Amino acid sequence: PLVFADKERILSGGNFHAEPIAFCLDFMAIGLAELASISERRIFRMLDSKLSGLNAFLAKKPGLHSGFMLGQTTAAALVSHNKTLCHPASVDSIPTSADQEDHVSMSMNAALKALEVLENTKYVLAIEMLCACQALDLLAPLKSSSYLERVKRRIRKQVPFVTRDRTLTPLIERIKKLIDRETIA
Repeated sequence: PLVFADKERILSGGNFHAEPIAFCLDFMAIGLAELASISERRIFRMLDSKLSGLNAFLAKKPGLHSGFMLGQTTAAALVSHNKTLCHPASVDSIPTSADQEDHVSMSMNAALKALEVLENTKYVLAIEMLCACQALDLLAPLKSSSYLERVKRRIRKQVPFVTRDRTLTPLIERIKKLIDRETIA
């Protein structure tokens, strides 16, 4: 197919076999999974007081509150799920229709898996941003770069500093919406 990203348009080139697209989608999913994986590792380091020098689990009152412990657990689960989704769909062709469909590209499966990996990755990134804002606030009055401070201000308009244990789901969802709208930076 011909892909015109700037016009958000895809035109079929008349080739019925979508295996090249399946390859691209499989590799895109792998790349996204790696992005989520390294994001989760940064979350892990922020929450471990021995590694970060910050309060354990970024809790305002460590020992009394769990902080962002379950956020990291969620990120780790999403990263592990991404790994299982990254088995290439394009290598799994099965002849069908009395051998009329002899070699199937599996591009639709690759697309669906890539979309799921993308969504999971956005959630992991939202958790990292939630943790990073908390970490930056715990480091006050120290400041980060002007760019990161601007990102933090945008997030803080939607998500407050966490002072006690609470469900993190609505906070993560708000940040993910900023990511979805591409308005985070």
